[in-house]
Amino acid sequence: MILLAFAVSPILCALGLVQILGLAAATGARMVEGTRHERSGHWLCLAAMAMVGSVCFLALRLGPDSVAACAVTLTLMTLIAVTDFR
Repeated sequence: MILLAFAVSPILCALGLVQILGLAAATGARMVEGTRHERSGHWLCLAAMAMVGSVCFLALRLGPDSVAACAVTLTLMTLIAVTDFR
């Protein structure tokens, strides 16, 4: 029986969690467009974008792969928030 064990850093797990929360906030802001919660959704998305941007800056110490993942997440958040599919 082969046992695959990976050493996962808690910092990388936190980085992934912030990225997932950022994408969820951008999607949520897009979903509340036109409702009475639109303003709070936009503020939440802006705060999440600032959080992911800060994490992207801090990920410079973790290496280029982490920075690229953060940059892609920030780009996707911007596209989700701006693009209108109607």
